[in-house]
Amino acid sequence: MTTLAPTLSGNARAEMLRLLHGPCDPAALAALASLREALADGDSGPVHGPGRGVALLGRLRSLADALPPGDGILDDPARLAAVHAHAAAADPSLCLAGLVHHLLCLGSLTELSDDQNGLEPRLSALREGRAKGVYLITEVGQANSHLDTGTRADFDPADGSFVLHTPEPGAAKFGSAGTRGVEQTGVVLARLFVGGADRGVFAFMVGLTDEQGPLPGVELSDPIALDALPLDYVQVRFHHVRVAAAHWLSDGARIAPGGESSGTAAMFHDPAGSPEQRLQRTLRVGQGLWAAMPAVAAATSRRTAVQAVHYARTRRTQSRLAPGVPLLAYRSQQTVVLGALADAFALTCAADGALAVRTGVRAAVPPGPEREEAMGFTPWAAVSRPLAAYKAVTVRMAARLTAECQHRCGFSGQLTANRLAGYRDFHHAFDTAGGDSQLIFYDIGRSLVEEGLGREPELREPLEPTSPYWWPALLRRHQTALVRELLWLGGADASRDPFERWNPLLERAGLLGEAYATLLMADDVVRVLDGLRDPGLVRALTPLAALHGALSARRWAGSLLTLGPLEAAESATLSAAVDRLCDAVLEQLPLLLELFGDPEDHRVQGATLTWTRGAAS
Repeated sequence: MTTLAPTLSGNARAEMLRLLHGPCDPAALAALASLREALADGDSGPVHGPGRGVALLGRLRSLADALPPGDGILDDPARLAAVHAHAAAADPSLCLAGLVHHLLCLGSLTELSDDQNGLEPRLSALREGRAKGVYLITEVGQANSHLDTGTRADFDPADGSFVLHTPEPGAAKFGSAGTRGVEQTGVVLARLFVGGADRGVFAFMVGLTDEQGPLPGVELSDPIALDALPLDYVQVRFHHVRVAAAHWLSDGARIAPGGESSGTAAMFHDPAGSPEQRLQRTLRVGQGLWAAMPAVAAATSRRTAVQAVHYARTRRTQSRLAPGVPLLAYRSQQTVVLGALADAFALTCAADGALAVRTGVRAAVPPGPEREEAMGFTPWAAVSRPLAAYKAVTVRMAARLTAECQHRCGFSGQLTANRLAGYRDFHHAFDTAGGDSQLIFYDIGRSLVEEGLGREPELREPLEPTSPYWWPALLRRHQTALVRELLWLGGADASRDPFERWNPLLERAGLLGEAYATLLMADDVVRVLDGLRDPGLVRALTPLAALHGALSARRWAGSLLTLGPLEAAESATLSAAVDRLCDAVLEQLPLLLELFGDPEDHRVQGATLTWTRGAAS
């Protein structure tokens, strides 16, 4: 865990721990400290080949030890997020394996099974880290394969079991199921057929491998290299694998077997009501992943930003402009590395906001008439609009922030030991994994337009760009302007074919969806700031919050100026505002680095190197 400044008051320390790690109790905080030691001291093992599986299971057991035991392992979303955030900071590949294992595989077994006793003993092995969990949804043959799943699960009325089959090569699943030498259990999404009728996409628990290799009927391809985020990726095919009735994650659906003597067919009932709603219900497990991803993005971004600031403070330049001054003296460097610190703070606030939505502390949708979200281009936003938005906006910001800091750290930024390349690749991968971020933005924009303009933002006294409240107010006006523009362009014209209507408007719809997600984060920043009670924390974090907003406005300037929420004269003042805010952040920098830093962030490259000297001639 972060070592907080000893000069902080008890109340300030409690507030920062709450912000950095979520609403974790003292026992959870102690478990996080133990996890950090285990991950720092443990051997991650080989990336591929013999020994990989055993080493990975050992690391997954470390994560399980930091979570509640037994069937309560998934009951604390804040603790789940904090554990995976710690894993990401230490080892991005382990974090990815843990997210799939806990939030997708175990999450599906917990949320979608009507009889968890029927999932034993595999369920206990997964909870205790004695087996690795896999989630198989993506198929290799087409884009958006979850919308047209090819893998089949045919109901067998003779004994109530199911026959899982890959009907053609394009239906092969892609996932991290190639870990050899250990037990792996997969949650496999397949299209259920009962009496030859398509009943929609359900999840099934399927044994994939044991210590000797693939189980009968399971076929794994050769490893598929993905060096940017090394895990054991393969394609998976199923050849008439028998799945027990208890391993159908039916989520309330029922099949009443017919009888040959009576001539009656099996009767199927699904409370979801339609295949579209069934897919949304099956995929609702994604909410746990989306709620955790902002905490993961925040943890890696804080570490990245602190490293970049430390590098800029200690690296002296030999430029003829000012020989010997540190990099941080340059405004161009300040804007990037102090801006990264500001964005890392915003991501930390967004992590708090996402957990509040997940736990029901904040409403998932704004107050209004009750309605069921209809699926649009994809199911992700329909499952949970705000959580899908949080996932999309935070991983994209973390990827950008890390890439910029890596570039500004020069040679040091490329070194594996500093992990910046791993953080960057992790977040780039999650821009499409876990629900494609751009498709999420398209869907949110489309739904906001089809719901109508909504309430106009309240007009208040003008704010300066150096105020932390300026950016959310500006962005709220911009979101309204984007909706109005799309309405004028015919986005709500139901008389037109949906493809013809939306095809020319997708980029604008995506911008609106991104504005919605960015506004969630902007509102979280001021909500967190308003909730702080310690004057020293408020004094340190206020310019950081404002700097995040001013730099965000510069990135959005083209769209803001085009639609009018940002006036040209106001835009012209942004650079001066950023300079003033950088100066204010520099005044608070020692405290900020202690609040967000980590002893490892100040590593000196070469301090632990072993040297070999040639023999004297």
